[in-house]
Amino acid sequence: MFNKMRAMPAAAGCRPDVETYTLLHTAVVRRVRRPPASMVYLHAVRSLSRQMKASGVVPDTFLLNLIIKAYARCVEVDDALKVFREMPLYGCEPNEFTYGYIVKAMFQKGWTDKGMVYFAEMREKGFVPSGGVYMIAVSALALEWRFEESRRVLLDMLDCKRKPDMITYRTLLEEMCRAGKTELAFEVLGELKGRKRGPLDQRMYSELLDGLHWISQPHKDSRTVHDRGSDD
Repeated sequence: MFNKMRAMPAAAGCRPDVETYTLLHTAVVRRVRRPPASMVYLHAVRSLSRQMKASGVVPDTFLLNLIIKAYARCVEVDDALKVFREMPLYGCEPNEFTYGYIVKAMFQKGWTDKGMVYFAEMREKGFVPSGGVYMIAVSALALEWRFEESRRVLLDMLDCKRKPDMITYRTLLEEMCRAGKTELAFEVLGELKGRKRGPLDQRMYSELLDGLHWISQPHKDSRTVHDRGSDD
């Protein structure tokens, strides 16, 4: 049906328009999850985008976000950025979803510095990231031992009423311990417990505290002599 619509003369009023391409992209993007299995669907997104441009259809922000989302899910950051930079040509402005897809993909690809640039731009424009974007930013910074930045992002997340999960808290605090900053980890945990906005509940606080006590203690190799010898 789509190919028949494309073959119709413009005067017939049945040619695919922005709504048609939005429906098609939505159906395809739903199937795009993670590479490599999703690459076949990403090929379909590229094909539809080329046909849309060739037919002179002007996309709106929602449709461009769908395309960016597909590229971002497959961590094709350069392609996502290309569409992002083309948005003004169509009279469209990026919104919180646009930035969220871009930022999350950058952190997933390991582009932490670039991810933080777009994250900062997003916040400067007043957009509030989703919980998932916040959490991947906190964790990515913590894993690179950029603790002050990670802490600031975490506090900003709590101020914006986004709730981190246990893994995010543990990543920041336990990486501090691994970096030899155990006292700082306990200070940050105390700060999180005493916050008025988004304080830790008692159960989560207790679990995190127990984890810090365990990881901050020296641990001997618990394997037996027989087990250690089996490595040879």
